[in-house]
Amino acid sequence: MPYETIQVDPVSPLIGAEISGVDISQPLGNQTFQEIHDALMEHQVIFFRDQGMDLDQHKAFGRLFGELHIHPTAKAPEGHPEIITIHADENSKVVAGMKWHSDVSCDEEPPMGSILHVHTIPDVGGDTMFASGYAAYEALSEPVKALIDGLKAWNESAQVHRDRFGASGKLRDGENAFPESLHPIVRTHPVTGRKALFVNENFTTRIEGLNKNESDAILKMLYDHIATPEFHCRFRWRENSVAFWDNRCAQHRTVWDYYPQVRHGYRVTIAGDKPF
Repeated sequence: MPYETIQVDPVSPLIGAEISGVDISQPLGNQTFQEIHDALMEHQVIFFRDQGMDLDQHKAFGRLFGELHIHPTAKAPEGHPEIITIHADENSKVVAGMKWHSDVSCDEEPPMGSILHVHTIPDVGGDTMFASGYAAYEALSEPVKALIDGLKAWNESAQVHRDRFGASGKLRDGENAFPESLHPIVRTHPVTGRKALFVNENFTTRIEGLNKNESDAILKMLYDHIATPEFHCRFRWRENSVAFWDNRCAQHRTVWDYYPQVRHGYRVTIAGDKPF
């Protein structure tokens, strides 16, 4: 795909590209916006370097792509309910994103995309890994595709946000309210029309209509399959880097190999639609 206002350099054959030649903290022209959108559709996750955004600029960039999503449990900086703080230091017992996942897939309408701006990085480590749901689905055998194409699975918040991170009290959906939703195992992307594997080991708990042994076996097979390195790219952060991923077709996980050093940033999440 030709690009006129930005430079797009793939970081792996199947997923990920680094974008240069644009300052996303500033208003974008229609052509530049369209090219960034097209690059995201083509590469599933895109990366930017040396972006000096404040929180309002971060939100403004996210709003170009849709309404901003409010997380069901995460605490936000004062005055910025659409922002999630991503932080780890010597006092952290657990950090967000340590298992493969699509953000907040427990919501009835999971987020379309997420934009993470990291300000502080450890001396080494703290990478984020991304997996192509397209590549994972397309590599399955035809009999397995036939098996899972019509199945749906439950995605639940409580096991992550309550049990692992200890959220409680007044939350987005009410007092101690943790969303759960039933979504297709194979999702068709509403823009590209491609099919992607849409179960993840963080939020997906069981397949509707199967007994526990059947559900656990199929889900474990799919989780192990998503973890195949050939479906991945890996992003090494620098200060003021940005990653923008499409939750409808890509999964990600963080690598917490830098304890007790600090990693700090902010994430804006873009509202999505009901998977089909």
